[in-house]
Amino acid sequence: MGFERFIGIDYSGAKGPESRLPGLQVYQARPGGDPERMSPSVERAKNWSRREVTQFCQDALLTDEPSIIGIDHCFSLPLSYMERYGLNSWDVFLRDFMHHWPTHEDYNYVEFLREDNPRTGNSSEFRLCEKWTATAKSAFQFDMQGSVAKSTHAGLPWLLWLRQVSTARVHLWPFDGFDVPEGHSVIAEAYPALYKRRYDKEGRSADEHDAWSIAAWLRDADQRGILNKYFHPPLTLPEQKQARLEGWILGVC
Repeated sequence: MGFERFIGIDYSGAKGPESRLPGLQVYQARPGGDPERMSPSVERAKNWSRREVTQFCQDALLTDEPSIIGIDHCFSLPLSYMERYGLNSWDVFLRDFMHHWPTHEDYNYVEFLREDNPRTGNSSEFRLCEKWTATAKSAFQFDMQGSVAKSTHAGLPWLLWLRQVSTARVHLWPFDGFDVPEGHSVIAEAYPALYKRRYDKEGRSADEHDAWSIAAWLRDADQRGILNKYFHPPLTLPEQKQARLEGWILGVC
């Protein structure tokens, strides 16, 4: 594909969008180089906030360098959720979700919004891509080790923000299609459990290694010429239609 930047983000749904979180990690690799830990631009700031990570992504996407960004949270919710609330496209879903889960607003924690929220689901609901893996958890499975529920509910409004400010040369995969146009940058859902055991941890924290592994796997798959294969999982036409609404984890085939 010929990407020039490979960015891995281990996400965190803790606290508010302005909070600096040790669990929020960003690594970036260049072709032929190892991933490097990226730090916030604010002087002496050690940890990122979700708002700053989104701005970092926007800045990367506005350059002339084709970049691919892998983010560790669900990019959508199960088909059962969409049918329950009459949501027939990803963009409609994102706007509806942000209305009911305004986790992009200062001091709005996911925990504050969970009680009596009219837009919710249960832990038995899975997307198709999660059914194709052995360990992926439901986006509604809160309060357990390895859960992505908080990260997902905190991160989805920022995807809408990136959707709205990105240029025409940014591809939200697979919602904009499974085919990635040449020279475009890509934002895709990543799942570090698929990649991280391939790489030695080398003293990194668990969150650091997750972000490092996403960036490293994207770099390796691109350099080996196999990344395009992962952009085209072996789905039937009905499954492709479902994945264009539910999203797909890059690397699940």
